[in-house]
Amino acid sequence: MRRFSSLLFAILLFIGVAAASAQSIHSGAGRQVSITAGGMASIFQPDFEGDNWVCVDPNVTPCTVGYIPYAGASNYKLYGVGAYVDVRMRRWMQLEAEGRLLRWHQFEGVSEVNYLIGPRLPVYNFWKASVYGKVLGGRSKLNYGDYWGYPEGSHYYTDMAFGGGVDLKLTKRLSLRAVDVEYHYWPSWNNSTLSPYGASVGVGYKIF
Repeated sequence: MRRFSSLLFAILLFIGVAAASAQSIHSGAGRQVSITAGGMASIFQPDFEGDNWVCVDPNVTPCTVGYIPYAGASNYKLYGVGAYVDVRMRRWMQLEAEGRLLRWHQFEGVSEVNYLIGPRLPVYNFWKASVYGKVLGGRSKLNYGDYWGYPEGSHYYTDMAFGGGVDLKLTKRLSLRAVDVEYHYWPSWNNSTLSPYGASVGVGYKIF
């Protein structure tokens, strides 16, 4: 929770810096700049279950050289909460930062945390809806739990996320993140890869 609190503080700081920069751009160049901050609830398939372990050397029976984790769909989806910030500098120049804490409905103590940022692309607008795509990058943490007493306990990995969704404008300031889906790719995970994926819903507030 301390790390996640630090993330929320960092997002608020990011909002402040971006707001100051955006106001400068807006006043200096007359462009329409906006910042929206929001919260979300998520459900994710972590692609790792607490008992997904194999012996380091499969030829050793019984295993006395230790175990390593392997990827595999989990029967226990993770639930969590998060926060996001969207910065719109121009029509085709947008940025999204997000943080997500997935720690509910754990199996054997397995949980994940995401810290991501990257470009956001508006795809199509109709009625009060805005369809968007995004490509994010950053770091994510996997807590392995204690099923096998894995010595690392938890570890951070490079994470790339590809996704998109639909935002609905409710009022001048409020918007509903009706759906947001993401497919994550961890390219270097224990000599393999990990591919969590999931969906989120949320509410955003347009700061200006």
